[in-house]
Amino acid sequence: MTLVGVGLGVGAIVALGATHLATALLTDEVAATDPLTYVAVALGLALVGLLATYVPARRAARIDPMLALRHD
Repeated sequence: MTLVGVGLGVGAIVALGATHLATALLTDEVAATDPLTYVAVALGLALVGLLATYVPARRAARIDPMLALRHD
């Protein structure tokens, strides 16, 4: 999750820096610096990152360590 946090931070800085490029692509209802959009996207990406780290860790925690060592 540390990498997810760093990625979200760097991505937010780059996205705020590139607002003048995004202005032409957006409709009139959404501003290039809309905080609700930034928060929604960041939460969505954080949720995906959490699931991507939790699911494999949960599966690995179910395996008996001695069985895994004997198999290798």
